[in-house]
Amino acid sequence: MTIPRHSQISLDDTPYYHCIARCVRRAFLCGEDHYSGKDFNHRRSWLVEQLKRQVSIFGIDICAYAIMSNHYHVVLRVDRHRVRQWSDDEVLMRWTRLFRGPLLVQRRLAGEALSPPESATVNDIAAVWRTRLFDVSWFMRCLNESIARRANAEDGCTGRFWEGRFKSQALLDNAALLSCMAYVDLNPIRAGIASRLQDSLFTSVHERLETLASAQPGSITSDKERPGIDRPLASFSEGERSDASPQNIPFGLLDYIALVEATGRCVRSDKRGSIPASARPALNQLGLSDDQWFELALDIQGASLQAIGAVTNLRRYAVASGRHWLSGARRLGRIFETG
Repeated sequence: MTIPRHSQISLDDTPYYHCIARCVRRAFLCGEDHYSGKDFNHRRSWLVEQLKRQVSIFGIDICAYAIMSNHYHVVLRVDRHRVRQWSDDEVLMRWTRLFRGPLLVQRRLAGEALSPPESATVNDIAAVWRTRLFDVSWFMRCLNESIARRANAEDGCTGRFWEGRFKSQALLDNAALLSCMAYVDLNPIRAGIASRLQDSLFTSVHERLETLASAQPGSITSDKERPGIDRPLASFSEGERSDASPQNIPFGLLDYIALVEATGRCVRSDKRGSIPASARPALNQLGLSDDQWFELALDIQGASLQAIGAVTNLRRYAVASGRHWLSGARRLGRIFETG
């Protein structure tokens, strides 16, 4: 039975969610379609551009992404506290970058004087739009609808472009977050499309590596804002999460890249290998063994679980989402108990 989206999102338990959308037609979302002989690689840029545009509007950041031939992955961080600090006018301005909005809103933004009843109506509209600006469903809806319209126009057809609803997975703790980001960034390597992170085009790790390469020597905070991009990828905190920067990913950027690169070398199914000491700082911070990490980063995602995390976090999330149990709880329990 399909689970309502509101039951899958619990911002009190976690702001992090892994979302997946898959193309429904034979024609590829991106890449070369051997059936039709057409090359749709340019659509990858559509997705990246639309993702970056929407994070400049929504109170949602991108931790990781990977755009494949017929589907894409994105790890989102919802920042509802930032959205609640915006004024009503800022909410109206942001939402009307996506949709035109009613005439009253257009008049308000144009600086026209409104009567008290008209102002009250506009304020009510702003309250509704404010909740949408930190809503994962609205973020994905705007993203998928934009790409579907462009793809349908290019293909000269109508109808569904995406395979039903997008899938979402709650990431309940730091181990779940980091392993899911690594899983997403390693998609091209697991698929045999690339053999190195530097060749994994249209992934967040490739973007981070490109940013590092163009940064000043010795800089490790190069995933901060760059010219021409309103809000880039979510930043790493280069240490423990703190109240001063709760929006940052609580790890070091260079440690993360080293860990993902080492994991990518162990993708072979017949030989997992081990993580070298030079790439272990993030694992040491998480308290995970090599076996636990490989299970989380390379195997568990294939089970399509509704949430990933330690058993105590799973139980709390199950209660918050109105369920008595969650699939995969026993397997996750074994992962976190061993090592």
